[in-house]
Amino acid sequence: MDNTPILIKNAKIFLEDQVISNGNIYISKGQIKEVTANNEYGEDTQVIDATNLNVIPGFIDSHIHGANGADVMDATEEALDRMASILPKEGTTSFLATTITQSPENIEKALVNAENYDNKAGQAEMVGIHLEGPFVEKSKAGAQPVEYIIKPNIEQFKKWQELSGNKIKTITMAPELDHNGEFIKYLTESGVTVSAGHTNANFAGIMQASIHGVSQLTHLCNAMNGIHHRDIGAVGAAFQLEKLFGEIIADGIHISTEMLQLIYQNMGSKRLILITDAMRAKCLSPGDYELGGQPVIVSADRAVLADGTLAGSILKMDEGAKRMLQLDGVSMENVIEMASVNPAKQIGIFDRKGSIAEGKDADILIVDDHMNIKYTICRGVVSYKGE
Repeated sequence: MDNTPILIKNAKIFLEDQVISNGNIYISKGQIKEVTANNEYGEDTQVIDATNLNVIPGFIDSHIHGANGADVMDATEEALDRMASILPKEGTTSFLATTITQSPENIEKALVNAENYDNKAGQAEMVGIHLEGPFVEKSKAGAQPVEYIIKPNIEQFKKWQELSGNKIKTITMAPELDHNGEFIKYLTESGVTVSAGHTNANFAGIMQASIHGVSQLTHLCNAMNGIHHRDIGAVGAAFQLEKLFGEIIADGIHISTEMLQLIYQNMGSKRLILITDAMRAKCLSPGDYELGGQPVIVSADRAVLADGTLAGSILKMDEGAKRMLQLDGVSMENVIEMASVNPAKQIGIFDRKGSIAEGKDADILIVDDHMNIKYTICRGVVSYKGE
């Protein structure tokens, strides 16, 4: 895959603060060099005519365990390559390699592997690590293996962050296990996004956690307390507390379409983050797989443990974006906010990702009005071409 300059012409371009109805984007050396009305460039330039199409920023999946037969916990370069090479097909141009609750040794292998991993041209870029567990609540473990759950420990985290080369950007934990908030405060002060998940905290507990520094909820509605008329729980906290972002798995299974609509009406696109939480069976046929060392049964639309507990998803980012776009009141701009802008800001990479702007990485999707992907460009290289 080469790095030939690219001119996208005649496109509807969604910039950070405006939409250009018929514009051009010039890409060179992996970056957006110019958003312009000029469409005259040198002979070596690859020209893409985007008449009647939209140019939007690439999707950022900040919570993904695996795809295409690979899992982050495989702890191999090949596993991350298999994920990074298939993700552009669904519009994902950046991702956080997400771990699962496991033995310290297995977590450390995955962290070291991610630290040593070199991103390749034409693939989705691994921009960091999402440490999901092992500091979670056993009663809300979901598909997190209970036997490896441990209590929050600053020294343990410091060791892991050092092994990762400071690549841990987000951590999912149960805030009620951090009784005085010291662990959360340490993480926040060190620049890590703390996301409450696999938690039994009630509304008051989440409110206190947000004071300590929790700014996000992991896979909203799943593995947490829902809304009850006597205690609105973690989900109600997401609705009420305006500093909290919420990850959503928009597959119609983890959250029903009606609940997605209710969440959107209460939180809007400014505080929602589209994720897949996908496991290794994504992009493959139904059958028997594993997650965190546990057997997983994958059917046409879902992945479950033997007892029926949901075990991640097989959702693709473009499918989630399409489902959100079908909700009342959701526009293309709103989807861009949820799938690109918000994750970039939460991870701390908005200076180079998450929007169409001159000087940023050329992570770009060319899509029709229904979010069907025609081109995915990863850091200036055409990585996928659709129908």
